[in-house]
Order: sequence, then structure tokens, then C-alpha cells
Amino acid sequence: MPGLLIAFEGLDQSGKETQAHRLAERLGAFGHRVRLASFPDYSTPIGREIGRALRDEHEYAADVMQLLYIANRYERKPELAAWLATGDIVLCDRYLASSVAYGETQGLDAAWLADTQRHLPQPDLTILLDIAPATAVARKALGRDRYERDLALLTRARESYRRQAEAQGWARLDGERGKDALAEAIFEVVAGRLSLK
Repeated sequence: MPGLLIAFEGLDQSGKETQAHRLAERLGAFGHRVRLASFPDYSTPIGREIGRALRDEHEYAADVMQLLYIANRYERKPELAAWLATGDIVLCDRYLASSVAYGETQGLDAAWLADTQRHLPQPDLTILLDIAPATAVARKALGRDRYERDLALLTRARESYRRQAEAQGWARLDGERGKDALAEAIFEVVAGRLSLK
């Protein structure tokens, strides 16, 4: 039986990592094999370069930066494909839509950003954890990267995420609510959309 790929999207500090781990535990308790992936993956050569750019150690044009993010996902493609081929449920903390959202904020073409990722495993379900940019800033007061420091950019990214969610039929959930209530809402969506038991 083929696996399932579920992508968590949203602004930084929207709860993607926390909720992916909570969903993994719950699905595991039901006997499902679950794998977690997070992007950018800073452990790879391209991921390390992304990290340097986010710390302002290197300067790249917007299109080059998004191509690095996309290439970072292609670095993990063989592993993701192998997990899905063996029937695992793969939960991604950020995935394809992040390049569209953040690329659009910098004037890049959304269709081009999507097209460059067409050979990656596509999500069976995308869950948008929607929070206000001000919430993202309040939840992480220190150590913000170049994107996290730009409130106007975060506002445009949120608008892109919402447009994508509407156009593609994602599950859009209120990320402002408490962790337990959000985890329950996510599980209900996953169980209902993917017929999990």
C-alpha cells in the first residue's frame, strides 16, 4: 500500500514542528509507521549553505535563494520516495508551498516556483496552521532569521499561504488556539481526509 505525505505549512512559530511530532505520536499509537522530515534540512550540503544565508553570512538574489530551498528538498527526494514506497506516513514540517509563499513575497512567479518542484513527491494533504505575523514575532523574541525579522514579508507570505489553501483545498486551521485543541483538530482532519483508523 502506498504511503501518505502530509505537509505542515505556515509562518515560523505557527506550531508546525510541534504538531507534526504530536501527530506522529498519535498515528504511531494506531500502528502506523511514521517518518518526520523538516525543511530546510540543515544537515545537507545545500542546507548548510541555506543556514549561512539566513545568518546573513552570504547574500543571494531571491530566485537563487528559493532554488537552494528547492534543491534542498531534491536532496531528500530519494529518502522520501523510499519511505512512501514502503507505505510509511511522511510528515513534513514545511514543504513545497513554502517556496511559493516566500518566493511570491519577493516578486517571484508562483507558477515557476511550483513547476520546479513537480518532480518531488506531492502532498496527499497540506495543513496550513494560520497565525498572524505579530503572533509569530511574539512567540520568538530573540534569534530571528532575516525572514522572521521582516513583518511586511511575513504579512505577504501569510496572504500567499491563504490563497494557496483556498485554491488547492488545503485544511486551514487556526494556529492561534492552544496546542491541545489544535492537535485534536489536526487529527480530525487527517483521520477524515485520509480515512485513517
